[in-house]
Amino acid sequence: MTWLYLALADAFEIAFALSMKASKGFTVFWPTVTTVIGVLAGITFLTLSMKTLPVSVAYAIWVGVGAMGTVAFGHWFFGEPFTPLKLASIAPIALGVAGLKVASGE
Repeated sequence: MTWLYLALADAFEIAFALSMKASKGFTVFWPTVTTVIGVLAGITFLTLSMKTLPVSVAYAIWVGVGAMGTVAFGHWFFGEPFTPLKLASIAPIALGVAGLKVASGE
């Protein structure tokens, strides 16, 4: 269940990051509401995952997966370019997330 909580936390983190962009500085109502819900749900699920996982694993994976997801969905939803530097920068994040998962022993 711990990893499901962390996956949900990541999904909500990505949603709130994207909805912040769509809210245009909190001037568009529904994306602003989505941002607030995403933040609250993301933090809630992250906290639940930390009942079992060490903070050094849970938080770092949450941030890493959130960053990678935001880059990917930013490309798909907002047309932000995938540059070679962006792709090269995501690779070590992915390796770090995988390493932390293995290091967690779960």
